[in-house]
Amino acid sequence: MCASDEKTREGIAPTLPPPMQLFLMSEGVVVSTALSLAAELGIADLLANGPRSAEELAQTTSTHPRSLHRVLRLLSSVGVFTEVQPGRFALTSLGECLRTGVPGSMRSWLRMVGLKVWFHTYADALYSLRTGEPAFARSVGAEFFDYLASHPAEREIFNAAMSDFGQSVAAAVVEGYDFSAVDTVVDVGGGNGSFIGAILRANPRMTGILFDMPLVAESARTSLAAAGLAKRCDIAGGDFFTSIPAGGDAYVLRWIIHDWDHNRALTILRNCRSAMNGAGRLLLVETVIPAGDEPHPGKLVDFVMLTALGGQERTAEEYAQLLDEAGFHLKRIVPTASPMSVIEGMLK
Repeated sequence: MCASDEKTREGIAPTLPPPMQLFLMSEGVVVSTALSLAAELGIADLLANGPRSAEELAQTTSTHPRSLHRVLRLLSSVGVFTEVQPGRFALTSLGECLRTGVPGSMRSWLRMVGLKVWFHTYADALYSLRTGEPAFARSVGAEFFDYLASHPAEREIFNAAMSDFGQSVAAAVVEGYDFSAVDTVVDVGGGNGSFIGAILRANPRMTGILFDMPLVAESARTSLAAAGLAKRCDIAGGDFFTSIPAGGDAYVLRWIIHDWDHNRALTILRNCRSAMNGAGRLLLVETVIPAGDEPHPGKLVDFVMLTALGGQERTAEEYAQLLDEAGFHLKRIVPTASPMSVIEGMLK
C-alpha cells in the first residue's frame, strides 16, 4: 500500500520567504507534467526490482538519457524517486504509487492528468471565471464526455484512471458505511463494475443492478463475471437523464453528481426519486468541501469541474439544498478513509 504524507496549513516550504513560496506554487504544473511523463513511460515499474541508471532507463523507454536524468532529478527533489548514486535512481515509498496495479496505484491517474486537453482548457480558464461556463468545450470544441466518446485512446486512459482511483474509494466506502440493511443496490453510472463489485463482495446476501450507458454497462458484464458476481448483479443500459431502473432499495452514485451543472444534477436525482417508488435511500459518494481555509482534495477537483465539465464540488449545506430541491432530505454525511464521503438522502 502506498504511504500518505501529512499536509500543512503553512503552504509549500514554509521556511522560505513568501515570494519564493509563491514561486514554487506557480511551478506546480512543472511537477505535474514530470509526474505524468514518468507515469506514461512506466519508470516506477522499471525500478520495481532495484535502482537503475538514467542511461539504462532511457534505453528501455526510447528517451534521451540526459533529458530523462533531468526529469528524474526533479522528481527526486520532491520525494518520488531518490538518486542513490550520481545518475542512478531508485523508488521511494511515494514513488511506489506510480507502479502499475499496486494497491493505491496513481499511474493511470497521472497519465490522465498529462492529456493535452487539460492544458488547452487551463490556458483558457479565464473564460470560466468570466462566464461560469466550462472552458473545455470552448477550447476543445466539444463537451467533455462527448470528446471522450470520439477519442477512444484518451477515453481508455480516463476510464483506467477512474477505475484505479475508484478501487481505493470503494474499499473506504465499504469499510465506512453499513450496507447490511440493503437488499438490492443500484449503482447509477456504475462504469466497469468495480464499485458495485466491492459492495457485493462485502455483503454476500445482497443483489445489485449496474446501470450505465449501454456500451459501458455491457463492458462491466465481463468483469463482474470474472469476480464471480454475474448471478448476483443484473446489467441495465440506458441514459440517467431519461430514466433509472426501479427495484432497488439503495441507489448509489459515485462521483456522478459533481460532473454536472445544477439543472442536470437535479434531473439525475429526480429520476432516482422516481425509480425509488416511495421507499429506499439515496447514497451520493462525493467529496464534501469543508468550511474555512483547510486544504482538501475537493477544492482542487472543484477547479477541474469549473473549467472542464461545468459541475462542482459542494459543501454539506449545498448538498442539503440540492437534495431538498430534488425531493430528498439529507439524513447524514458519513466520512470515509478516502477524500470521499457518503451523503445519505431519504425521500421527503
